[in-house]
Amino acid sequence: MLSNYFEDFHPGDRWVSRGRTITETDIVMFAAFSGDWYQLHTDREWAARTQFGRRIAHGLLVLSVASGFWDLSGGTVIAFYGMDHVRFTGPTFIGDTIHAELEVVDKQEKGPDRGLVKIKQEIKNQHDQVVAAAVLQLLMKRKPGA
Repeated sequence: MLSNYFEDFHPGDRWVSRGRTITETDIVMFAAFSGDWYQLHTDREWAARTQFGRRIAHGLLVLSVASGFWDLSGGTVIAFYGMDHVRFTGPTFIGDTIHAELEVVDKQEKGPDRGLVKIKQEIKNQHDQVVAAAVLQLLMKRKPGA
């Protein structure tokens, strides 16, 4: 999907990614890498006393895992330009399987060799509940000679 050129994207185009199960190892490794050892993610006893009743994955971990769903094999992405309207709308628990649903919402020419594509991303769990959402902005190459 993200291996396409700018011209190949059209508002309303949709894709659904593969899934991936979030593990305790994912949470511990993300905490170690980021330095975010907040108890809601890393302390089973403390998290049990919260509204969630157990540990949840970091929101930024969920976004990071979802970025691994993007097909960047075509070499057409110039840059990840940004992310707007980021929301964490539900918890992701250890053992949940998440996937991303993407929809092109806008595109803008940015020069003779590039364009900006805006893609709404919803990350859903195995119950089809949205756990995170954002609008991604990607600077994409135009087709040679376009």
